[in-house]
Amino acid sequence: MVVQTPNGFSLDTAGQRIVVDPVTRIEGHMRCEVNVDADNVIRNAVSTGTMWRGLEVILRGRDPRDAWAFTERICGVCTGTHALTSVRAVEDALGIEIPDNANSIRNMMQLNLQIHDHVVHFYHLHALDWVNPVNALRADPRATSELQQTVGPNHPMSSPGYFRDVQNRLRQFVESGQLGLFRNGYWDNPAYLLPPEADLMAVTHYLEALDLQKEIVKVHTIFGGKNPHPNWLVGGVPCPINVHSTGAVGAINMERLNQVSTILSLCDDFVRNVYIPDVIAIGGFYRNWLHGGGLSSQAVLSYGDIPEHANNFAPETLHLPRGAIINGDLSTVHEVDIRDPEQIQEFVDHSWYDYGEPGVGKHPWDGVTNAKFELGENTVGSRTNIREIDEAAKYSWIKAPRWRGHAMEVGPLARYIVGYASGHEQITDQVTGLLRTMDLPVEALFSTLGRTAARALEAQYCADLQRHFFDKLVTNIRNGDESTANVARWDPSTWPASTRGVGFTEAPRGALGHWVSIADGRIENYQCVVPTTWNGSPRDAAGNIGAFEASLLGTPMERPEEPVEILRTLHSFDPCLACSTHVMSPDGHELTTVKVR
Repeated sequence: MVVQTPNGFSLDTAGQRIVVDPVTRIEGHMRCEVNVDADNVIRNAVSTGTMWRGLEVILRGRDPRDAWAFTERICGVCTGTHALTSVRAVEDALGIEIPDNANSIRNMMQLNLQIHDHVVHFYHLHALDWVNPVNALRADPRATSELQQTVGPNHPMSSPGYFRDVQNRLRQFVESGQLGLFRNGYWDNPAYLLPPEADLMAVTHYLEALDLQKEIVKVHTIFGGKNPHPNWLVGGVPCPINVHSTGAVGAINMERLNQVSTILSLCDDFVRNVYIPDVIAIGGFYRNWLHGGGLSSQAVLSYGDIPEHANNFAPETLHLPRGAIINGDLSTVHEVDIRDPEQIQEFVDHSWYDYGEPGVGKHPWDGVTNAKFELGENTVGSRTNIREIDEAAKYSWIKAPRWRGHAMEVGPLARYIVGYASGHEQITDQVTGLLRTMDLPVEALFSTLGRTAARALEAQYCADLQRHFFDKLVTNIRNGDESTANVARWDPSTWPASTRGVGFTEAPRGALGHWVSIADGRIENYQCVVPTTWNGSPRDAAGNIGAFEASLLGTPMERPEEPVEILRTLHSFDPCLACSTHVMSPDGHELTTVKVR
């Protein structure tokens, strides 16, 4: 059966049904089902979020100053970004302004997270969709060294002996029959295109990135006290500045500032000398595999982030651009107002929630989280063993957010498309430079490869911005400004009886918003719309499909039973389906209730 969606995609539910469950390597669960035709081309795709977050329910009745500590637990990878969004939402509701130093520190923490997340994503969550570690055993270490010195000549670890040592370590894994991190791969699948030397170089950098990631996050530990889940504060940041002290607990002194500076240089070196060269090198071998564009050429959304000045979120002050592009028209970047109920709405017609009536879209300030798990009549299997989902019915724990009725893609590629279309100088220079280096047309952006490359470019841009805000912080301190928090409205007696606010950021995975309503000093309603809600949304009431589903259509598969191509495209979004907060028995009954006082 062929169905034409309102947003321009043709779906054919005939042919072989392929199920991938789970899709994600970390952070919750995701299921994907596709139909492939006789030529093994994907003609239909169904994306299912298989766990319920539920934090919106947990937050009701709580002190809004504590909301960040709960929402931060939504994710253990993009740690801190939900906390930042939460404190911004509460500050917006209560009319609280933060000091300039707090803005610089928050920006550094968010930028540091972007770099860390992008590095971890490429090397540890996505690289093995392109890289064959078993094939690396056939590599000539000398030729690998020559490749490294060609693509990344400034990386000091590039000798033939170095690559030979890594190859020998890898051989021990394989010969012992214990592939460890590399087990359960489709290593003989012809979808892998790299020569052995490129595979060995990439696997080596995979291991280097494991060591790097524990160093990068020390910025969060210095400014936020710990990682994961650093501390945040409504009104600023929790770390005082005292450059004249060497022992003050939690204070930022010169020794800690020097340590931050060293880490920023480490980030910059790795991104420039390893990450971007690897993306260019690997991408060069896949230059003709330009599938997976989906919505990226039609409808993308960015809220913008990284304000230059504290308390000023005007588009022109944001280093990451704000805007929306629809109908594939790059000549027009639409203004985005996430307060406007006509712009952002969430639908649940194909989600396991209930609004009381079909076809209704709710702005997050009016949103409700009423779970309603039910399977469609054409589901194959049972509630505890679904073999094929019924996409005509409810089929996901993810809601379907829409911007002015449009399904949108969010994330680094969306940010870079908005920036490119807006004439953002740094982003435009990066994009045109990369396309020129790889000898690719601008249309190559709208692909799985473009989505992966955008992350690397953004990591470089964020490394530059980290240094900018570090220098700005140091200059303020030298000028005698050591303020990091504004607690003038900390006491609930100073708050209005009823108010509401919204906080936003550009998380590593895309546009993130928290909407809060406060009454009598307590949270009355709290709604989060996370990046994977945008990208992983099911169909809406009109039948529009989401970014995950759209990205898979038209993709040829070498071996449908070995879904490398599905993983490659869906992992390019870095899907993050946060952990469930309810414990259920196999029959759907609640096993226990935990009350936190």
